[in-house]
Amino acid sequence: MDLFESHNAQDKSLPRPLADRMRPQTLDELVGQEHITAKGCLFQKAIEDDRVFSILLWGPPGCGKTTLAGIIANGTKSEFVEISAVLSGVKEIRQIIEQAKKRRALYKRRTILFVDEIHRFNKAQQDAFLHHVENGLITLVGATTQNPSFEVIPALVSRCRVFTLKSLEKKSILTILQHALTDSKNGLGLEKEILSSDASEHIARVSDGDARIALTNLETAVLHFVGKKQIKSRDVETAIEKKSLLYDKAGEEHFNLISAFIKSMRGSDPDAAVYWLARMLMAGDDPYYMLRRMIRFATEDIGMADPGALTMALNASESFRILGRPEGDDVLFQAGIYLATAPKSNAVYTAHKQVKKKIQKTGCLPVPFHIRNAPTKLMKDLNYGKGYKYAHDYKGAFVPQSYLPDNLEDQRFYFPTDRGYEKIVKQRLEAWIQFKKENG
Repeated sequence: MDLFESHNAQDKSLPRPLADRMRPQTLDELVGQEHITAKGCLFQKAIEDDRVFSILLWGPPGCGKTTLAGIIANGTKSEFVEISAVLSGVKEIRQIIEQAKKRRALYKRRTILFVDEIHRFNKAQQDAFLHHVENGLITLVGATTQNPSFEVIPALVSRCRVFTLKSLEKKSILTILQHALTDSKNGLGLEKEILSSDASEHIARVSDGDARIALTNLETAVLHFVGKKQIKSRDVETAIEKKSLLYDKAGEEHFNLISAFIKSMRGSDPDAAVYWLARMLMAGDDPYYMLRRMIRFATEDIGMADPGALTMALNASESFRILGRPEGDDVLFQAGIYLATAPKSNAVYTAHKQVKKKIQKTGCLPVPFHIRNAPTKLMKDLNYGKGYKYAHDYKGAFVPQSYLPDNLEDQRFYFPTDRGYEKIVKQRLEAWIQFKKENG
């Protein structure tokens, strides 16, 4: 028995959750993910022709991965077997393989194996069915919220077609909510006016692209205010305990908040930084967007004043990728506080701008002969590399020598500050410059 058959065995007296009742059974019923489900697309044709190949469905929670697996189950004549990587191990996989062998030998019937949360299988468990995917005994359909490039063994990824699913857009969530509200067979069977437009908008906004959460929130609100003439946004807030924040991820407020976050870190105010960070997270902004901005900030506003800032931002991004939400949220706050309290310098950013301006003005000046490479005799005869001084042969691994084009000699672009580690870099550079003046 798999999860798609289990509904038939459930006690009919036990009500199924709205999100489960409203699960689409065909691609025509599915809302969203049109980039892979539209008529004529590879995925749609594979189901229609009953020629499903091994695939990996990669996307965030509630975007339709399990639903698509169920649609495949409904649309194929193959035996469809479902397991969860959280609950199953190598023993269960071997049993499925043995049954698949018998099924193919006795009935000439294929086996499609759906593995939910496949990223939770370790390498040994993934290896257990790799060979059988390769020789066609089983067709694998895997679902994962994690990047398959990192969480699924390369040999398995190479034998599957990866389909990337997206968080559902607000308009898709609103369509799903409206259908669930009015559907008299599987939905709530209510008039659409029972839920005000601002209440629908609020549910869609706080559900963060997750259809399952949206339907659960709708069901909670309706059950909480059963009998009420109309459910409004404030009622939904009471029922699901999530406030409606002034926010639009694609509008002005998005840019206002990210600006406030960046400027708070630049101004070395960790309290303001974490406040704006929390505002964005609570309003449903993409955590990876904030992480990208922090990585950028670590170079543009801190730079060499604290080289560890870039490491912190990169580590935060990787840690969040591993942990996900909500456990990974603290990683963003740790990085934000670190960046806000780090010494600041925009010297690297300024050097980049200045050197680009100089190149645009002077053009592509030739590389001086003494620092050119000379891999051939002809190049050596043309004086490539002649006069080059190998720094490690000199005291302190430094020797007075020009490395810029001839007419840019002694030109400077990078001017370190007296803040943080950059103060040490400044002292070192000043010592080298003075040494060049005295011994150049």
